[in-house]
Amino acid sequence: MADGAFGLTRELERATAPVWAKVKDHVTPLEWPAQAALIAEINALKRERDAVVLAHNYMTPEIFHGVGDYVGDSLGLAKEAAKSKAKVIVQAGVHFMAETSKILSPDKTVLIPDLRAGCSLASSITGADVRLIKQRYPGLPVVTYVNTTADVKAETDICCTSANAVQVVEWAAKEWGVDRVILIPDEYLARNVAAQTNIGIIAWKGRCEVHERFTADDIADMRAAYPGAEILAHPECPEEVLAAADFAGSTAAMTDYVTARKPKQVVMITECSMASNVAGDVEGVQFIGPCNLCPHMKRITLENIRDCLVNMQFEVTVPEDMAERARLAVQRMIDLPPPAVPARYDMIKARHHVAVELI
Repeated sequence: MADGAFGLTRELERATAPVWAKVKDHVTPLEWPAQAALIAEINALKRERDAVVLAHNYMTPEIFHGVGDYVGDSLGLAKEAAKSKAKVIVQAGVHFMAETSKILSPDKTVLIPDLRAGCSLASSITGADVRLIKQRYPGLPVVTYVNTTADVKAETDICCTSANAVQVVEWAAKEWGVDRVILIPDEYLARNVAAQTNIGIIAWKGRCEVHERFTADDIADMRAAYPGAEILAHPECPEEVLAAADFAGSTAAMTDYVTARKPKQVVMITECSMASNVAGDVEGVQFIGPCNLCPHMKRITLENIRDCLVNMQFEVTVPEDMAERARLAVQRMIDLPPPAVPARYDMIKARHHVAVELI
């Protein structure tokens, strides 16, 4: 009997009340009955299939808070999945993330709700490209952003995230005994890392279609409209955007910043759903645009998460020889002592301005 709020049954209302409390500012009462029913169905299917859902920071709030067993950035999700005893992993994210989960959890079934959920940055480079780069720059270590496909990771010496890229670059230079490192494929991440280290950077012209569209003018406009707001930018943005922001760091660093400081108003220069999801966990902070949507992330919905569990469809696999080589690159990074806090990209106090060598 539908005698609860929004026409839900009392049982469904009780089961989804904690989720509604976190998403109510981003989901309308008109949408909620259908979403609540899907959330309950998915959570029941997870128990039936012995499955967990990995929800990336860029998932919509009803996915992130409603069905995500592990939430966070792509590498954090893959590491948590490897620790999980569940037999099935559903990657609520994009394809390269599902590959990374499979690389670190080879004995588990990894599903993605929509095989078309790709990534402009990951598709900007191939394993064949990396082999040619290594021929051009023999003896230099290849540091690869985790936002890459398995075949690229397989040609890599060590992976990095935006939170530890400076640390990994400096480790690789010391380990190989060189003063230059290849850092691919994100051009802007490479340029922003170059401003934080004395190590020379050789970069590739890959870009995230979400972050490359932000400009310093966007920040100037936000400051004019909201003079008290604190502005946070992701290091996949152009250098001038980071220089104009109050804080620059990875998604984890931005989350930590808002959680610790609780500014009255904050602007997160990244994918739109990031702010919505942090807002669900941090009270008393007003989150203001602008933001850009990732069309690939938005292919993942409650409906296709449900369908992939019902039908056990869209399995992601990685050839074992490729997975073994890629696993070495990822594991090298995991084995490094993690930074005490996710790295901040201090563009105002940068040590120097270095022109990277762009391949």
